[in-house]
Amino acid sequence: MSDVEETITRVHRTEWARVVATLTRRFGDLDVAEEAAAEAFATAVERWPADGVPPNPGAWLTTTAHRKAIDRIRRENKRDDKHKEARMVHDDDPPEPLGAIDDDRLRLIFTCCHPALAVEARVALTLRLVGGLTVAEIARAFLVRESTLEQRITRAKAKIKAARIPYRVPSAEDLPVRVSSVLTALFLVFNEGYLATGPGTDPVRHDLTAEAIRLTRLIRALLPDDGEVAGLLALMLLTEARRTARVSAGGELVTLDEQDRGAWDAELVAEGHRLVRERLAAAAAGVAPGRYQILAAINAVHTSARDVRDTDWSQIAALYDQLVRLDPSPIIALNRAIAIAELDGPEVALAAVDRLGDELAGYHAYHATRADLLRRLGRSEPSRAAYDKAIELAGNTAETASLIRRRDQLR
Repeated sequence: MSDVEETITRVHRTEWARVVATLTRRFGDLDVAEEAAAEAFATAVERWPADGVPPNPGAWLTTTAHRKAIDRIRRENKRDDKHKEARMVHDDDPPEPLGAIDDDRLRLIFTCCHPALAVEARVALTLRLVGGLTVAEIARAFLVRESTLEQRITRAKAKIKAARIPYRVPSAEDLPVRVSSVLTALFLVFNEGYLATGPGTDPVRHDLTAEAIRLTRLIRALLPDDGEVAGLLALMLLTEARRTARVSAGGELVTLDEQDRGAWDAELVAEGHRLVRERLAAAAAGVAPGRYQILAAINAVHTSARDVRDTDWSQIAALYDQLVRLDPSPIIALNRAIAIAELDGPEVALAAVDRLGDELAGYHAYHATRADLLRRLGRSEPSRAAYDKAIELAGNTAETASLIRRRDQLR
């Protein structure tokens, strides 16, 4: 990949959502905004290798996308609507109030997460327009086919246009209805940054994790008493604290048990632990914790141990038992089995993992977990086969390198 191509890829990651949000605010149409942004980036791919990267790539892309949007509107309006078109292009009227927090991306998230849309469509649309994730990346997050995901996004944008859903942060009384979908979307954006699924991307995308944390902080300012918002923020902070220790100098993913804990960000760990303690106090007062609060508590246990051998696996297993009652998904059950392996041994855990085979056959982490448990049981050949399957399904190059190393260490 040339230097210009690398620059375009990096700018796409950092500027996509901002360009879409700016155009949505200007034209009030998500479909127009996304298509114009896509055309602007396509133009950059054509022109920047010959003309050079502009001094301010973000401004160049926004201006180009703005012109593309106007061109499209002109084509749609045709000649009988010149007045409306001219007003749209040159409208100097002040905009209507957009909400308590002046943040384009936050408004875009709440537009995408309107309760009139199906839950799956809300999250998929947010990941596409706010997170800038590709359809392939989102499909991998949902474990569905790309065509299915594409249909969800198309229907969601059509619904927003037909229902004239406003581009704004909703009023205080409307926030609780939408916040669950917003948190789900931000969690998945963060996850894609924490461990990118695309083979051509950096293994850890700090632009996505940082933006997810920033937006979650804004939502916490809107809903300071919401336990799940605090829980998600704590979860993100405790995970982000380990970022610099997660990839080796050779570009290989470093698992939690192998990480240099001295390289973790102590300030982020302290902030995350403080939020978890606040939620534990609320739970003691009779407020039942939600999914993100429990996940944050699990991460707090991990990040409290100075050495992996000091990890309180019984507490982690108990937290997973609590989480399974709230979210009996196969992925949660898979993570619980990893804790069970530390308490009851790999054979008990393997039996639990094998029961998930039908639901997680296409998920690389399922096969990687099986491979590790089989290795610990001394069953090298089936372990090797499981590693091969995990390597085949894994999209991240750093994770693939780690899996190959572990497979090749088998006797």
